[in-house]
Amino acid sequence: MTTHDQAPQAAKDEHADPWLTSGELASWMSVVRLITRLPWAIDAQLQRDAELSMVEYMTLAVLSGVPDRTLRMSTLAEHTSTSLSRLSHMVKRLESRGYVRREPDPSDGRFTNAILLPAGVSMLESAAPGHVAYVRHLVVDNLSGERLRRLGQDAERILQRIDSPAR
Repeated sequence: MTTHDQAPQAAKDEHADPWLTSGELASWMSVVRLITRLPWAIDAQLQRDAELSMVEYMTLAVLSGVPDRTLRMSTLAEHTSTSLSRLSHMVKRLESRGYVRREPDPSDGRFTNAILLPAGVSMLESAAPGHVAYVRHLVVDNLSGERLRRLGQDAERILQRIDSPAR
């Protein structure tokens, strides 16, 4: 058994100081503001221009890109980074607007599929140009191609850490 004092030197050095340096704190606060304000800004644009929330738009977009425009609700929840409960309520709203329908999965009736309907495709096609232009304005055109690529890679690294079991 190893005591705290006997822990490997590399592990001790990695987190020797529990506080962030001023540079780390400044960077972290920028990330916090970004992850708070960017979804809000995109959601506001979609609400204003298409009367859709960001997660509603993402749901329509994900469904538009899969075969038969059909996906199990559990898989759709993973793709939209939302809970199955929240997705179920949101899909119910989209269903009431005629954009999607839900039905039992024919291969396994224990699951429910979400199916994108023609009205949902039309809404997505109508909303996409303004949404893409806004995303370009806020993010894509604001970074060089290399910085955008690195940002995507860095985001993936952080997401992998979130999705991996805690150490």
